Amino acid sequence: MQQMDGRKARGDESRRTVLARAIDIASMDGLEGLTIGRLASDVSASKSGVAALFGSKEQLQLATIEAASAVFTEAVIEPARAYPRGLRRVCALVRLWLGYSAERVFEGGCFFLAASVEYDSKPGPVRDGLLRTLAVWDGYLAASIGYAMEQGELPGLTDAEQLAFEINAIFNESNTRSLLHDSRVPYDRARTAIAARLLGLGAGPAALAEAGLG
Repeated sequence: MQQMDGRKARGDESRRTVLARAIDIASMDGLEGLTIGRLASDVSASKSGVAALFGSKEQLQLATIEAASAVFTEAVIEPARAYPRGLRRVCALVRLWLGYSAERVFEGGCFFLAASVEYDSKPGPVRDGLLRTLAVWDGYLAASIGYAMEQGELPGLTDAEQLAFEINAIFNESNTRSLLHDSRVPYDRARTAIAARLLGLGAGPAALAEAGLG
């Protein structure tokens, strides 16, 4: 039993190592840029050993999406939960998302924006997996905005999903322009734009400042 547990632990560690490298490759070169051979070389493993962990390139791509989602959750969603539901949590999500992209948690910026561009017109299991993951983020952001509405913190807002769409659009543009120009300025502009939008909807400046967005 101990021998089996040891093999499983080593297998789990190998899988985590390979997926960490896979995420960075995919953020730079796309999910199609993932190959068993490249990963094996990068992590100093055998091709047969890496292949045994995933079975196929498609399964590797799907596992990479799941691993990237876990990293995003740890970097953005979990820390935001330290703030109460409502406007403060919305502001924290914005600040943390901008920081996650600006600090290059993934080498190529936001993994999910890169993957979305790559697979937006390619039906199949990988696109479906990506859509499921993005739906979790979209739903969480919209739900957080909804709580702020219910608590009267955004009196000028009538549609949480509309604001979530606008925030995501600003996120996407800041990530793209930052990568293109090798500059952090787009994140500053994104922060300013989102803060102004929230204030225009009746958000209290103190709430923004408390969550680090003001």
